[in-house]
Amino acid sequence: MGAKAGTAVLAAIAGVPFIMVLGNSMLIPVLPQLQEALNLSKLKVSMIITAFSIPGLLIPLAGFLSDRIGRKKVIIPGLILYGLGGIIAGLAAIFLDGRAYTWIIGGRIVQGIGAAGTTPIAMALTGDLFTGPKRSKALGVVEAANGFGKVLSPVLGAAIGLIAWYATFLFFPAIIIPIALGIWFLVKEPKNNRATQSIAQYGKSIKKVFQKKSVLLVTIFLSGMVALLILFGILFFLSDYLEETVGLTGIVKGAALAVPVLFMSITSYVTGLLIKKNVQLMKWLVVTGLGLVAASLAALNIFQNIYFFFAGISITGLGTGILLPCLNTIITSTTSTEERGLITSIYGSVRFLGVAAGPPLFGYLMGISNTYMYWGGAILAGVTAVIALFFIRVKDLSMAGATGQGQQPQQANTPIQAIKTEFVFAPTRKPLPGEKENAGNNKRN
Repeated sequence: MGAKAGTAVLAAIAGVPFIMVLGNSMLIPVLPQLQEALNLSKLKVSMIITAFSIPGLLIPLAGFLSDRIGRKKVIIPGLILYGLGGIIAGLAAIFLDGRAYTWIIGGRIVQGIGAAGTTPIAMALTGDLFTGPKRSKALGVVEAANGFGKVLSPVLGAAIGLIAWYATFLFFPAIIIPIALGIWFLVKEPKNNRATQSIAQYGKSIKKVFQKKSVLLVTIFLSGMVALLILFGILFFLSDYLEETVGLTGIVKGAALAVPVLFMSITSYVTGLLIKKNVQLMKWLVVTGLGLVAASLAALNIFQNIYFFFAGISITGLGTGILLPCLNTIITSTTSTEERGLITSIYGSVRFLGVAAGPPLFGYLMGISNTYMYWGGAILAGVTAVIALFFIRVKDLSMAGATGQGQQPQQANTPIQAIKTEFVFAPTRKPLPGEKENAGNNKRN
């Protein structure tokens, strides 16, 4: 793949998480308007975010299908459903008045079903198309696109909300068209990355992956879920805080909401450039990122000054941006291409679960006291950091080679070598005549 072609392909793939993140983040600035227009409680309003994320439970099914029929055949129908859900919610808000809430929830669920077949599969597709250091860089770009969508979406949502709060729903179908065309025409999916086993054999392969790496995978899943739970919980709180306490509305409020995710987006891109194949670095960046999130939330409870507040939420975004590209690289690189779709999709499901749980959980804690919210989030992030410290082990990490077969990383013999521990990329090939026999003799010697 040439440099220009690779850039165009990566841009098309990165467009998928960019528009998917708009599904939640763009609505956050208009939630107070929506609440007032439909006379809803805070819990009911938070369910508009949660309804989009609940269908994330279908992500493993989308991953299974993508392993067998191809990534594009799952992503493009998912994009279409995403746009259709926006149309349902937008038209319901315009024509159904008091009955609109139920239909908006229905439209959001349809959007969520579509989203289930998009971002996690795009991550798997990135892992298929890019290898070596290019993979971590490409995944950093994909995560940065996700973050940039979060940066742009509050401002975009606030601007569109000046027309009408329901106009945000109708924006979704319009924006999917260029992304769907880019995926269809620019991305040339490898033909040899599809699972050819029977469903029973495929299930055994997945079971074997979890048997060998269950502790590592569960730790990665937990870390990704906690990071996004806290991020979206903080954004939900921030939307309410800026309007009721600080008095910010409209585009200014949207720009303020973008502060933490701007830090996350920039940090995600830089982290993707730096980590390359260095697994030791990835582990410590995950631990450090979670530690920064915990420290920032604890500090928010201590310092009530508005400047400290924005500094604190910026550090939360920075910590999230440090850890997510590392998690993405590890999760796409510890499985072969034949199972990568399902494993990354399970990871995507738990991320969706975090996004779904964040707003109602933080909304509930806000109802008790902001102190409970800050300390609850800090303790959750801190405990997860400790779990990552002990259970993300370099010896458990492997990287898929050119044929999709993972290999163990080189083991370090000295502290200096440990710093430089990297994933090994080695394409497999059939041994030459006599080579297998010689290898056996060498092993005996």
